[in-house]
Amino acid sequence: MKRLKRTGARGALDKGRLDHGPAIAVIDIGSNSVRLVIYEGLTRSPTPIFNEKVLAGLGRQVQTTGLLAQDAINTALAALVRFRALCDIQHVSKVWAIATAACRDARNGRAFIAEAERICGAKIEILSGKREAQLTALGVVSGIYKPDGIVGDLGGGSLELVDVHGTRVRHGLTLPLGGLALQDISGKSIKKAEKLVADAFKGLGILKEGEGRTFYAVGGTWRALARLHMWQTGYPFHVMQNYRMPAREALEFARLVHRVDTETLSKIEVVNSARRPLLSYAALVLENLVRTIKPKDVVISVLGVREGLLYSLLDARSRAQDPLIAASADLNLLRARSPRHSDELIAWTDRFFATSGLEENADERRLRHAACLLSDIGWRAHPDYRGEQAMNIVAHGAFVAVDHPGRAYLGLATYFRHAGLSEDELPMRLRELASTHILDRARVLGAAMRVAYILTAGQSGVLGDVPMQVVRGKLVLKLPGEYGKLISDRLFSRVRQLARLVGREPAIEA
Repeated sequence: MKRLKRTGARGALDKGRLDHGPAIAVIDIGSNSVRLVIYEGLTRSPTPIFNEKVLAGLGRQVQTTGLLAQDAINTALAALVRFRALCDIQHVSKVWAIATAACRDARNGRAFIAEAERICGAKIEILSGKREAQLTALGVVSGIYKPDGIVGDLGGGSLELVDVHGTRVRHGLTLPLGGLALQDISGKSIKKAEKLVADAFKGLGILKEGEGRTFYAVGGTWRALARLHMWQTGYPFHVMQNYRMPAREALEFARLVHRVDTETLSKIEVVNSARRPLLSYAALVLENLVRTIKPKDVVISVLGVREGLLYSLLDARSRAQDPLIAASADLNLLRARSPRHSDELIAWTDRFFATSGLEENADERRLRHAACLLSDIGWRAHPDYRGEQAMNIVAHGAFVAVDHPGRAYLGLATYFRHAGLSEDELPMRLRELASTHILDRARVLGAAMRVAYILTAGQSGVLGDVPMQVVRGKLVLKLPGEYGKLISDRLFSRVRQLARLVGREPAIEA
């Protein structure tokens, strides 16, 4: 749970700041990259405050020689020396370190790990294939809202596959089909790699269970493939988490990438040059998976084994939290004038929506609650740019457990709350992601928040006394007692705007 540091007499919540405790870190020694991620703390929605990777290529020759290459060892150890120094600079309280396929398969893997442990000053867990699959699945559970499908984590040395449904994670399996491993075994022949992949997928029961569900793609090379797809298709939004491709489209794109010279592909410059040689192998694996599984769509998960490890360390109560709501509450506490006001706004809009006649399912209600928590984070910006700045923070923030249309809803509701309800200057990148329904609901919520903030001046302790609800066909705002002094033409104009959106007559009762 968050602890609040008191900074004044006017209530810890409204004058507090986040305190997640000391920073923590995860060092991930993969078959292709060695990465350090330092997090603000161990929370349901951990925020990275530093992230760095080095492409060491430890798994480059393991399949044919059985050994980690010496130059790769030297690169990885040099990176770990720097990572340890960075952890000391950040006053990291706890370092968790893990190693994956290359280190568990190589004959000299244990010797490398012993030296790595000395440098890191931490025990390094060499993950079994089963353990790696489980942690990857937990990473998806931690960052995708109600996942349902097959998780595939493509690393440099191996491919992990595991079935997830909600918070339930089944036993997974591991296959030696990582990009570096395939490149090594096939002698850099994509034709030989095609047969290896096809043979590996024959008779796997887990693949049959994914039909019509979602395939969650985890791993840096698949993210690079998705980034290339984003740019080639002119997708208006460049947030990778929860990027969704229809299965047929993913299949056709993967087939294209695996069969041509990647350097000739349009927009190839958006992919790190060090990853380009592995794109064909990653595309080959994805093509075969989609063809065999027959999923509904392919969704990219930026969260994987590292986040799964942190999620596994949380207690049951923390794991049960909604990470979108948790992250929104954090940002509310850091940036709003009165964080408690946002909680009151949730209850106030609950009452309004319940009587409005607008249908709202559980997922839409959850997004509305997050939008209320984020409604005042832009107040320090120049008035002319509050809508745009707040929208950008919300739409492009490091949130998880929200898809791209959901991000559009949050950004648009925040924009309408500050900038007014006109679409004249609405950023097209968000408009393209939003359905008519999403746009309509964002405008209604933005209009409701505009009423709330002109009543309260952004301060807590008011909304509970001034309910707004639909009564006998009218949208009625009640201002009892001294609150009657708040009546103005501007207030009535905003109530009238909202009333028009929900097809009601406006009324203020004082």
